[in-house]
Amino acid sequence: MTPEELVYLTILAASIPVGFLFRYFSPGGKQGAALLLGLLFTVATCQVHTLHSLVTVIGTWVIIKSCWRLSLAWTFLYLLFFRLADRCGLPSPTPFANAIQLLLTLKMVSLANDVHSFHVEKKKEVSSFGASPAAGGLSREPSLYDLLSYSYCYIGIMTGPFFRFKTFSDWLQQPAAALPGWEPCLQRLKPVPVFGALFLVVNSQFPLDYVRTDAFLDRTFFFRYFYMVAVFFVFRMRFYAAWCGAEAACISAGLGCYPEKAVSKPGGGPSVNYSLVSSPDPAADHKYDFRTIQNIDCYNTDFCVKVRHGMRYWNMTVQWWLHHYVYANAPFRSYTLRWAGWTMLISAYWHGLHAGYYLSFLTIPLCMAAESAMEASVRAKLGPRGQAVFDWVHWFLKMRAYDYMCMGFVLLKASDTIDYWASVYFNIHAIAVCCIVAGAALKAGKGKGKARDEAGKREGEKIENT
Repeated sequence: MTPEELVYLTILAASIPVGFLFRYFSPGGKQGAALLLGLLFTVATCQVHTLHSLVTVIGTWVIIKSCWRLSLAWTFLYLLFFRLADRCGLPSPTPFANAIQLLLTLKMVSLANDVHSFHVEKKKEVSSFGASPAAGGLSREPSLYDLLSYSYCYIGIMTGPFFRFKTFSDWLQQPAAALPGWEPCLQRLKPVPVFGALFLVVNSQFPLDYVRTDAFLDRTFFFRYFYMVAVFFVFRMRFYAAWCGAEAACISAGLGCYPEKAVSKPGGGPSVNYSLVSSPDPAADHKYDFRTIQNIDCYNTDFCVKVRHGMRYWNMTVQWWLHHYVYANAPFRSYTLRWAGWTMLISAYWHGLHAGYYLSFLTIPLCMAAESAMEASVRAKLGPRGQAVFDWVHWFLKMRAYDYMCMGFVLLKASDTIDYWASVYFNIHAIAVCCIVAGAALKAGKGKGKARDEAGKREGEKIENT
């Protein structure tokens, strides 16, 4: 475990018990204490690099008062400057500053869009904004203090999950002491020791640096191929542990707790009208959930069948953000270009400038096209048993595709990524291309067969008529 990972673990471990104390604070006390604690974490880990996040926040506050549409350009361009700071003669930001900057970028874009929606609804003279999550649910334009307290709220400040300003505002006002806490928090923490132990054991046996050595390339194909399975397993265990712990920190404080009838979406919050508090004892009237801050579905990430579905269960709050603020505003109408192309490109940029991110994320469209081609040309023609076998094979290939793409995500450099992919003969790219070609050939064959059947039918009709 690296020193950075130990710091993340310490902050997460401290955030969980502290969260239960926040349940007893007044709204003003909760807001101020969350801001101070978040600033303490930020300054302690980022030091002078805290200025990057502060400039981003103040810049966004100025922009949303004049032209909200510039918020995405501002935050993403500043993200570029942030990553190139060392080339501009500035100190290179710490990993902690990078983590804060990533989540802050999501928050600022989301808030700018919600403020714009607030002004649009205000012009339409809508009487109530709280029941309209699509409009951000803002009852007033946030002040600079509101913006700072939302940006530096200690909960998930480095690990996520992403949550909207409306979720933060609701948290300040809700009587969290009466809402469920201990049971869902402990439930979310149960698998963390297992994930952590598996991470430590497997990581010690399959270190990533070994992939970059000449000795690795001298090993057998099956060893090299299996190594990516182990690397992706370590990758998953690391994030499963971190995100489950981050969700537990949200749960302990009561952040993202809504009635089940609100049908909350990870990241987005309630999707239908709801009443946050309807009685002095809300727990007596409603069942509550923490879907709003759910960032990972470990079981479905591992066992869903399709590549496209695997993305839905991984980093779920960020997936919601990508869908609502990137996919919805893409300059293309085609689903493939909007989601698999444009959205994956923006996601790669958000993660960083390393070529490995782009090589991995832009492999996803190829995999999605391959599975669509095979589903349409093969699975659709099979019976129930055949479809079950197809799904098992599909699941196996889906996991291997994620193993393969993970190598670009962790190796980062283009040369290291391509060297590894070459050592396993670019097998996922080759399989995907073969599936697309086979699917197109089967579809064309089906079209020709259908044309022959129709021609034969017409010929038969002519014979009958004569």
